[in-house]
Amino acid sequence: MLRATASGRALLLSALLWRLAAAGNPGLPTAVNITWSSINFKTILQWQPKPSGYFYTVEIHGQASDTKKKCVLTAETECDVTDVLRNVQETYTAHILSVTSSEMDNFEEPPFAVSEKFTPYSQTVLGKPEIQNYTQKGSKLNIVFQDPLTPYTFPNGSFKSIRDIFQHDLEYKLYYWKDQSSGKKDATTKSDRFEISVDSTKNYCFYIQGIIPSRRENRDGQESTVLCTSVGRSLLDEYGAEVFIIIAVIAIAVITFAIVLSVILCKRKKTKAAREKEPLNGV
Repeated sequence: MLRATASGRALLLSALLWRLAAAGNPGLPTAVNITWSSINFKTILQWQPKPSGYFYTVEIHGQASDTKKKCVLTAETECDVTDVLRNVQETYTAHILSVTSSEMDNFEEPPFAVSEKFTPYSQTVLGKPEIQNYTQKGSKLNIVFQDPLTPYTFPNGSFKSIRDIFQHDLEYKLYYWKDQSSGKKDATTKSDRFEISVDSTKNYCFYIQGIIPSRRENRDGQESTVLCTSVGRSLLDEYGAEVFIIIAVIAIAVITFAIVLSVILCKRKKTKAAREKEPLNGV
């Protein structure tokens, strides 16, 4: 009788422990510091801490789409979720589940943390435009550039640019200034080129960045590489006034040295000639 009771208690305890394990192991740590990092619609979800003795699984919940799982049973603290955010105007949240490998077949929901909401269309950062060609001819500066590409493709496999997605919401701003000057001017376009009037006697430096004027945040994109024209560049423009002054000082010093040397040599020559005439005077 006592053995039967002990055996029953053991079975009850085992069942209770199994139930606790099936309840999602609420003792596991959950993710913190969850952030969305997105440039040109390539979106990486990041969080902390590094797991030890458990794993993470990411669930992406859209307002109008089915839940999608990414990075199942990962030991990393980041996950590329780009391909499940194709509806870029939808708003998403991420659930980061803390799980052990044995829990994946359980019906109970494991402990999880929820990210802030993320809408790719209004929150992805615009990347650097690529300047393809620029010329300064006379008083005209012409610049041609290329839109940044996104990870998303057309049915034929070619990549969509940010212009293909943002369309008329996208603008580009050019910042330009006279070389070795700090006063900037700007111009705006909805195309892929700029043509601006400049001083034909000066060289100019410039950069371009994309902008979404309708946004409240993240309006300005990343800045392109700064480039400068080099048409009609004088030595003074190239090296600056300080170098020109140094060259002038050196030239004056060389000329002065040459004059002084000439005077000394001339005096020595006269003195030598005078000494050679002295014996003749005594004859």
